[in-house]
Amino acid sequence: MLRKKTNGVARRPQRSSILNQVAETSVDRRAFLRGSGLAIGGLAAISATGGAVAPANAASAAAGAVETIKSICTHCSVGCTVVAEVQDGVWTGQEPGWDSPFNLGAHCAKGASVREHAHGERRLKYPMKKEGGEWKRISWDQAIDEIGGGMMDIREESGPDSVYWLGSAKHNNEQAYLFRKFAAYWGTNNVDHQARICHSTTVAGVANTWGYGAMTNSYNDIHNSKAIFIIGGNPAEAHPVSLLHLLKAKEQHNAPVIVCDPRFTRTAAHADEYVRFRPGTDVALVWGILWHIFENGWEDKEFIRTRVWGMEQIKDEVAQWTPEEVERVTGAPGEQLKRVARTLANNRPGTVIWCMGGTQHTTGNNNTRAYCVLQLALGNMGTSGGGTNIFRGHDNVQGATDLGVLSHTLPGYYGLSKGAWGHWARVWGEDSDWLTGQFDTLTAADGKEKSLQNLKGIPVSRWIDGILEDKDNIDQPDNVRAMVLWGHAPNSQTRMTEMKTAMEKLDMLVVVDPYPTVSAVLQDRTDGVYLLPACTQFETRGSVTASNRSLQWRDRIVEPLFESLPDEVIMAKFARKFGWADRLFRNIEMEDAETPNVESITRELNSGLWTIGYTGQSPERLKLHMANQHTFDRTTLRAVGGPADGDYYGLPWPCWGTAAMKHPGTPNLYDMSKPVSEGGLTFRARFGVERDGDNLLAEGVYSKNSEIQDGYPEFTMQMLMDLGWDGDLTDEERASIEAVAGPKTNWKTDLSGGIQRVAIKHECAPFGNAKARAVVWTFPDPVPIHREPLYTNRRDLVEDYPTYEDRQSYRLPTLYASIQKNDVSKDYPIILTSGRLVEYEGGGEETRSNPWLAELQQDMFVEINTRDANNLGVRDGEQCWVEGPEGGKVKVMAMVTERVGAGVAFMPFHFGGHYQGKDLRDKYPEGADPYVLGESANVVTTYGYDVVTQMQESKCTLCKITAA
Repeated sequence: MLRKKTNGVARRPQRSSILNQVAETSVDRRAFLRGSGLAIGGLAAISATGGAVAPANAASAAAGAVETIKSICTHCSVGCTVVAEVQDGVWTGQEPGWDSPFNLGAHCAKGASVREHAHGERRLKYPMKKEGGEWKRISWDQAIDEIGGGMMDIREESGPDSVYWLGSAKHNNEQAYLFRKFAAYWGTNNVDHQARICHSTTVAGVANTWGYGAMTNSYNDIHNSKAIFIIGGNPAEAHPVSLLHLLKAKEQHNAPVIVCDPRFTRTAAHADEYVRFRPGTDVALVWGILWHIFENGWEDKEFIRTRVWGMEQIKDEVAQWTPEEVERVTGAPGEQLKRVARTLANNRPGTVIWCMGGTQHTTGNNNTRAYCVLQLALGNMGTSGGGTNIFRGHDNVQGATDLGVLSHTLPGYYGLSKGAWGHWARVWGEDSDWLTGQFDTLTAADGKEKSLQNLKGIPVSRWIDGILEDKDNIDQPDNVRAMVLWGHAPNSQTRMTEMKTAMEKLDMLVVVDPYPTVSAVLQDRTDGVYLLPACTQFETRGSVTASNRSLQWRDRIVEPLFESLPDEVIMAKFARKFGWADRLFRNIEMEDAETPNVESITRELNSGLWTIGYTGQSPERLKLHMANQHTFDRTTLRAVGGPADGDYYGLPWPCWGTAAMKHPGTPNLYDMSKPVSEGGLTFRARFGVERDGDNLLAEGVYSKNSEIQDGYPEFTMQMLMDLGWDGDLTDEERASIEAVAGPKTNWKTDLSGGIQRVAIKHECAPFGNAKARAVVWTFPDPVPIHREPLYTNRRDLVEDYPTYEDRQSYRLPTLYASIQKNDVSKDYPIILTSGRLVEYEGGGEETRSNPWLAELQQDMFVEINTRDANNLGVRDGEQCWVEGPEGGKVKVMAMVTERVGAGVAFMPFHFGGHYQGKDLRDKYPEGADPYVLGESANVVTTYGYDVVTQMQESKCTLCKITAA
């Protein structure tokens, strides 16, 4: 039940409102506004609040100093600027950033209420441990000593991989980078974060198509789109401010909006064409659209000839997807898809947008590659208004991914090879042998010892199995025994009944978070649980990367509240306990023994992330952009005059070379209409120069002013020598290159940046100029194909479109065919999918603890179609049970609606604090329970993982619904 916050201040009568106080004094208006921290928009809002603002009179307001501080909203990836008004160290008011080119003075409900997070009375206030079934307050010293000592004992007994370090998309870039480095020094690749379960299939699919796995254009560039195709995304609720940019294209160009979704969402309400289709059939749907494009010759033949490899193999697969077969599999009528295809063909450039509705499947990588192929066929890549605009979820999930908080790579997507570790050892100034010695070894099938340093770790989607699986089946010496959930909502993961069992089997469970999270209450442990209060991102500083690859700088708004600490300080405390703090911070300035300087961390990551161009965004350049947001064009994002003249806002990566080179950033990836020095780019030569005798390099096309007027491979020192361009290197650059690998040094491992600088001097892309590949020969399905979900009620399609065979992946056995062969559809006939609500975000602990948001949505619910509800005897607004085929069930309110089609149900995944009908409120530490509790949708969701990335399948399972 919602409990309203009163803060002990009685309501004042209307006549004593702040407006009346202004009228009764002689203080001039400008001085009052400045002193009280109210902007014009703030005054306009007073009438809506009955004048109930901070109790102060005008004279004291004028005398008090109000400081305005810019930060970035901590919810989704749009990157909205928040202007905080601070008086005497207290955050007293808030305005949206009117100068921000991203939010343009707008906020959604979540953004408008972020001040509450830094004043939230439901936060964790001090370190706690569970002892004898009761929560007990402890000191930081005791917490670090007990947790660190326990971890070192586990390390000694079972090896470093028995401690799992689960990071966060809520960390800023500096914290994310330090977290991945921290895990490396501990000696494990059992480190991951939320990107695994939101866009890992995007990163893998997109990067393996054309080189980088990120949004290619930007929210702002959608202004230039002539058509907008949205599949598996609901930006109206998940990224509300992004609608500003989509609707501008709709208004400015009359751009048709096409929404493909199993559910009629708030985004679909804006669509010119809404396509309802069966969950889990994205590839079939896209191939059905492409069938009409190829059939009518609407593809961009010249673009395909010069910049795409493998489209003929795609055509062979698409030819099988006739309108009749597409409708049989997806439910979408052939005539409607023909209309969609014609709309896309007649309105170019068009953009494709997707989110987790497309990624969270066992075939997620196939889905994302199919979306890319659609854009390649239409010639919509590398152009303003086109591209694949992938809307990331959390505020820094893009940055945390880029910084390598992943079990399969180091920062910058360098991977885990010996060469990758060598590169980062050089950046860190570390002894490679010492670093390797921190890792355990495993005896391989051939009897040889293999370092786990080079083996992918267990992903966050599978940490449950790292605990519960027979250790003889795991590719590491022992099971996971200690779990650190550092800024993670466990209720955002599937299989929560097994998660509960796993938590109870651990030796130690550690939560580091501003809030206790569902981790504190899901399990029935009586001891071995620690809660450590991290402060929010408003109580620290650092950079954060928006979905469009732009970096923005957050300034600290207030000092850490209660006994909370910044994440980098907590890491430093643990590093000191483990005995290698001096090594970890060797190149990082320290403000005191346990406080690393954030800007110094930025400079260290700048010195190593050459692959993706995180090297030119110095703290100084980022702060300059934040201070001069008003100088950046709202569509192109380029500064027009001012101190950042010519830069693109936030220096979207790749921002090549060092900061001294002053590269402006790359607004739209693969756009050859600009010189590389001004933000242009080609497709990356990442996959070799030929395949089966076919040329993989671009055919006679190149970026503007390029001195190599054809395709070319990635740059190395040897290539510079062969071209005669090595004379452009300075002596210092040459010496640095020689120290790495001499002529074999490439653009990714040259710590001087000289190879990049010289390539760009000649207007060439450091990573080469190649074709995108429509066929990924290194994946299980080189050409994306439709495969039925593991839990499907279309048993007639399983034989034609079966799933994969069971296999070992990411250290663990992974099941496919052995699950799909069991037909549970008679008992569980309804398809269950899940998604977001506009009021809440992620696991919801933070937003459900915010009284302004909690009041808007107080009940967990399931959407059920009218026909299904009537057949099942379920009434709107009444309680019902939703049960999954693996035994999990939840008791929720029924919302009977036509939003979902017959045979499909939907639940939001933001709720927690109830478990299978039981209210867990009394299990939270006193005063730290969220205002709103509810059942977690992922108690019902089931097993299923993408074959490439281990993405969980939370968008397509089966359930049964009964009246409670």
